[in-house]
Formats: sequence, structure tokens, C-alpha cells
Amino acid sequence: MDKVDRYIEKIKNWKDETILLREICLECGLDEDFKWMHPCYTFQGKNIVLIHGFKDYCALLFHKGALLNDTEHILVQQTENVQSARQIRFTDKTQIDDLKKAIKVYIFEAIEVEKAGLKVKKKKTSEYEMPKELEQAFENDSEFETAFYNLTPGRQRGYLLHFSDAKQSNTRTSRIEKAKPKIFDGKGYNER
Repeated sequence: MDKVDRYIEKIKNWKDETILLREICLECGLDEDFKWMHPCYTFQGKNIVLIHGFKDYCALLFHKGALLNDTEHILVQQTENVQSARQIRFTDKTQIDDLKKAIKVYIFEAIEVEKAGLKVKKKKTSEYEMPKELEQAFENDSEFETAFYNLTPGRQRGYLLHFSDAKQSNTRTSRIEKAKPKIFDGKGYNER
């Protein structure tokens, strides 16, 4: 695919690793696409894996990695808030060579997960921690509480994660105040 070729031409880090991971994905019969500005590999239109490089490592991200058996104990959850995706991380090409057989097993298992139509059971918005500063804001302004609960569950989660991520109470309060206009406009944390 031209977009993936151009992507590989331009990347400065992890070029050899990306080429090798690409070969493995194609050997497994996946279709190549380019999504989220990265090489993405699909099966019958369903996302299976994504190749992406970071500062300290290159990764093969399994979109429904939480459903894989992980018999080799090589899958990594990026952050505690990532519910579905899991990565296999590499810091050099030899690691990919050494794990090639296992990578293919994981890819084939991910394909079977898609064929079976399995879905990751995600946490409900009500299961996320509500910062006490947000509860206080709701007590002080019922219209704000109504506006927040009128947001889609995904937008509510985005704000809850953003607010809760702050370590200090003052920062949480500040974030809530700054977010109020967007919440009243029905917009999510990352929306303009």
C-alpha cells in the first residue's frame, strides 16, 4: 500500500522493526490499511493490529488484545484506562525475530476473536471514580450536573478520566471550571 510505503520511508525510528512487523502481518493473510496515521492490518474489514513507534519502543497493538490468552505473557496494557487494546513491545529487531512464531499465533488468535464476534466488556461510566470536586460542583450547580449527565457516556468518561488524572484538588477544581463551557455546549473533552 502506497500510504504505508510512504510512512515507512519517512519514519526516523523503528524502520527495520516496522518493515519486519509488516511482513509478519501480511504473511498471516491480513489486509493492509493506513488508519490513525499508522499501518493497520485488518481481517474482513475488522481491525486486528496496528504498528506504531514510540520514543523508547516499537509496538504491535492488538485492538482486542484483552481477549487474547497471552500464553507467552508478552502483552502490555498501555495505561490502566485502556480497556481493550494490548501491545507487544520491541526495542530491537532481534526481539521480533525471536518472537515471530508467537506473534503469528497471537495474530491468528486475534483473527479468531473477530470471526467469533467477541467483544470486550467495557466498564460502565458509573464504574469510574467520581472526583469529590466534581460532586461538589454538582451540588453547587444543578444545571451543570444536568449538562454533564446529558453528555454521551463516552464524553462523560473522557471528562472523568481528565479530572481524576490530576493529583491535586486545586488542579481538579481548575479543570472542572475550564471544562464547564464545553460541557454546557454538549462537547467532549477533546472536541473543539
